[in-house]
Order: sequence, then structure tokens, then C-alpha cells
Amino acid sequence: MENVYIMDHPLIKHKISMLRDKNTGTNEFRKLVEEIGILMGYEALRDLPTEEVEVETPIETCKTPMIAGKKLAVIPVLRAGLGMVNSILTLVPSAKVGHVGLYRDPVTHEPHEYYCKLPESIDERIAVIVDPMLATGGSGEAAIDFVKKQGGKNIKFMCIIAAPEGLKRLHEAHPDVQIYCGSLDRELNENAYICPGLGDAGDRIFGTK
Repeated sequence: MENVYIMDHPLIKHKISMLRDKNTGTNEFRKLVEEIGILMGYEALRDLPTEEVEVETPIETCKTPMIAGKKLAVIPVLRAGLGMVNSILTLVPSAKVGHVGLYRDPVTHEPHEYYCKLPESIDERIAVIVDPMLATGGSGEAAIDFVKKQGGKNIKFMCIIAAPEGLKRLHEAHPDVQIYCGSLDRELNENAYICPGLGDAGDRIFGTK
């Protein structure tokens, strides 16, 4: 699928395997999510626009590239997406941060919005939406809808694991959005959980059940 990128870096694969382990504790799980986000962000931000600026080195003055345009926006889907925010901020410390709050209906598994706050001038920024899990695709689709409704045009979506059903839905709904997945898993089960998956990312990041 065009604009869909499945990561194949051995470090990402290794760290996702550690995430899957039910014996991985909260602190280690949280650190792994952030580390995976950094590795994925490095790839996802490969096409950031740059411009030549003049810099004085200890030797001489030179023209050298720096990131151009409005500051990046990183937008976590609450609450699990919060675990990937520092990943992007590590790479681009000047990035602005927005938030999209969604909860999943326990019966229909469809998303419902309860909060949306985005940086100003979102139409001039590259928006990176982050959520560790892409299951049914409903939350990802809704989050992108919100960003587009507020003027967002250049949007990327990053998830650590995805189900084929959710990836297909998200790509069909927003074919213009670049989607980056750490791993494409086998399927969704009857409760709309990713298999083999890693459990509930939000619970494991924040130590709740």
C-alpha cells in the first residue's frame, strides 16, 4: 500500500519482542515504547524540509542545512499515545504538542471524542499523530479527521503494532497520510484486541488495569 511503511530494523523488532513479553514491567515497558518511538521517528522524519543557513564554525563561515518552516506538531492519541511524545521531542525538541482524547465504545469498538487541542497554525505544520496500537483503525481515523478539520494537510501516523484490519481501514480512509508501523500483527480477535499483540498499551505504560 502506498504511503504505508512497515519497519524492518532489527533494533525495532528486538524491542517490540521485549514489549510483547507479559513479564516486562511498567518502567521497562515505558522506556521501550519511548526508544521504539525514537527509532521509528528517525525514519518517519526523513523527509523533513530543510533550508541553507549561514553558520560560523571554529574554522570558517559556511552554508549548512537546518529544518525549515513552522515547528513540527506531535499529537498523541490519549492516553497511550503520551508514551511516544518524548520520542519525537528527543528528535525535535522545538516541536509543539497537541492532544486528541478518544475512548473506545466497549460494545461497538468505535471511538468517541472527549478532547481535542491542537497547536495554532496546524495547517502550516507537519503533524505527527502517535498511538502505540492501531487495532480497528477507528481511533486513528478519527484523530486524523480532527486534525484535517482544523486545517492539517501534511500528516503522518506512527504506531508500534498494527492489525491488518486497522491498517486497511486507516489507509482507505486517509490514503494521503504516511503510516509508519513497527510491526504488522496477525489479526484482531473477537474483542478487537490485536493478536499476538502486547496487551493494553495504556495500562502497561501507566501501570493501570
